[in-house]
Amino acid sequence: MLCWIGLTVMANFDEKSGVVPCLTAWGCWYQTMDEVMIEINVPQGTTSKAVKANFGVNTITCSVPGFEIKGELYSRVVADECLWSLEDRKLVRMVLTKSNRQADNCWKSLLKGQYEADPVTFDKMEKKLTLQRFQYEHPGFDFSNADISGNYTGGGPQLPGD
Repeated sequence: MLCWIGLTVMANFDEKSGVVPCLTAWGCWYQTMDEVMIEINVPQGTTSKAVKANFGVNTITCSVPGFEIKGELYSRVVADECLWSLEDRKLVRMVLTKSNRQADNCWKSLLKGQYEADPVTFDKMEKKLTLQRFQYEHPGFDFSNADISGNYTGGGPQLPGD
């Protein structure tokens, strides 16, 4: 039962605090401590048969009509837990499960050398992951609307017992 409570707390945290998207020409990507989400805009009327996706522990390939994302991921994922869906025949949504699910594993880019977050966006991503870490550590508190300053890079300060 404790697992489900943790999942509910984190779902509420993400729902309340929003996402920090890294915008691209094809859509966006964003992350939590546990996952990286990718949203690809595709032509209206795209069918699932037109989408080809393959996940490896270090790689991703996604082909849609007229576009392809292919390359080495910024960090490792659990390939068997990654998935994709086609929503309203106009949006491909992918969920990549991170292998390292810690606040200090904030991806700077989706692929190595491609789709990099600008410094302001990356700073916001690191803040969000640090607050998410605090939410995990203190489930009785609500950090969804909190702000943080000081040392939050790399997952925030390492406190005694961490």
